[in-house]
Amino acid sequence: MSDSAATPIASVASPTSSAPTVNIVFTEKPEGEDPELYYIRILSAVLGSEEAAKEALLYSYKNAASGFSAKLTPQQVIEISNQPGVLKVVPSRTLQIHSGGSRPHSVQ
Repeated sequence: MSDSAATPIASVASPTSSAPTVNIVFTEKPEGEDPELYYIRILSAVLGSEEAAKEALLYSYKNAASGFSAKLTPQQVIEISNQPGVLKVVPSRTLQIHSGGSRPHSVQ
């Protein structure tokens, strides 16, 4: 759960599915609290336990943005969107950049 470049996730379900998909949750910057503990607390409120939150948490973002990525069902996305401190939830996606060269570059 580092603040490094995100790696592609192979298992992304369709938006109409009830299976968990990877989402990026942007939050207010936690004041006076370890960011990762703050993210786990937000996830725990929706997932029901700290253990489930730790399992769902994929990455913590602490430098350029405040937030995290996690595997969430569509219902959990709705619920976490209403949590205090959550600013926005967006699906994670991989983009292909075509730079005019012969090989595309992946960016997330």
